[in-house]
Amino acid sequence: MHTLSVFSIRRIWRSYLFPVLILVLFLWANRAQAGVGLEEIPATATDGIVTLFYPTQAEDQPLRRGRFVLNLAERAGPIRGNGRLIVISHGSGGGPWVHVNLARALVEAGFVVAMPQHHADNFMDESNPGPDSWTLRPAEVSRAIDAVGRDTRFASLLMLDKVGIYGMSAGGHTALSMAGGRWSPAGFKQHCEASLEEDFQSCVGLITRLTGSMFDGIKKWAAMLVIRHRFSDATPREHHDPRVAAVVAGVPTAADFDMTSLAHPAMPVALITAGQDHWLIPRFHSDLVMQACKSCVLLAHLPAAGHGALLSPLPPGLTGLVGDMLNDPPGFDRSQMAEVDQKIARFFEQHLLQK
Repeated sequence: MHTLSVFSIRRIWRSYLFPVLILVLFLWANRAQAGVGLEEIPATATDGIVTLFYPTQAEDQPLRRGRFVLNLAERAGPIRGNGRLIVISHGSGGGPWVHVNLARALVEAGFVVAMPQHHADNFMDESNPGPDSWTLRPAEVSRAIDAVGRDTRFASLLMLDKVGIYGMSAGGHTALSMAGGRWSPAGFKQHCEASLEEDFQSCVGLITRLTGSMFDGIKKWAAMLVIRHRFSDATPREHHDPRVAAVVAGVPTAADFDMTSLAHPAMPVALITAGQDHWLIPRFHSDLVMQACKSCVLLAHLPAAGHGALLSPLPPGLTGLVGDMLNDPPGFDRSQMAEVDQKIARFFEQHLLQK
């Protein structure tokens, strides 16, 4: 019986194993140093800018966008990741910068991330949020997928037959619509007629709030006057894109959905809920979806979180109604959101990468 001598082991180590180890360490170091690329697909006559985050070998650099200083590799060359695309639908008045931490987690998992700017309901133009925007958003998401597929920088790096959708707040409404949810403006009106005082901000947005004063009655009367005038259309809104293969909805607007349309979605759907969300009261929105949907996964429940928990980074210095909506409640531990981002990435890996 032959045994390896110490000399033979050393020779094998020097000749074979040590070079392999050095190569592995080199590749891992390069991976760790790789950045998150930032590019844009320009706006068109019908659609806003599509912001793209993607794997790149370039190093991140400090980059200022409004009140944010972000570490990204602007206009860096993309490299192939896992070949899959995730589209993020922002909330009302939102934009790409408040979802950069989630985008980073997704890019580090190998995904390319696209964020379309929704018409008249974004941080540069907040002129028409609510049901009018919700009607447009799903088709805007589909056209964003088309735009990425036409872009020569990314088309060869992606397979667009299985796309993931993530949305938060009004973007969560978009995500549920992409999952097959059916709703109507009249459904929104009916919800507000039944629950205006309890879910006031969901119905009126940032226009005003109830304060317990003698003027609350006037505010409720005026709100219902406008809602009944604008949102009486009972025509169902539906949108189907066969490329969508997995959906995550975070603290979604959902009270206007026909819940039977979400009972058996044709793709995996996950929800993230916030126990202290006083702007989209869970029992009128996310709780109803979880009760109706037989296959939906509760990816994360954050008992101490408010409506803005999923914005990461959170805009600094928010005051007034916007601050009430988005700032973290006392006692909320924001450090846990990194793990929530990882759960989202793993959900999409599970459902988009497996054959």
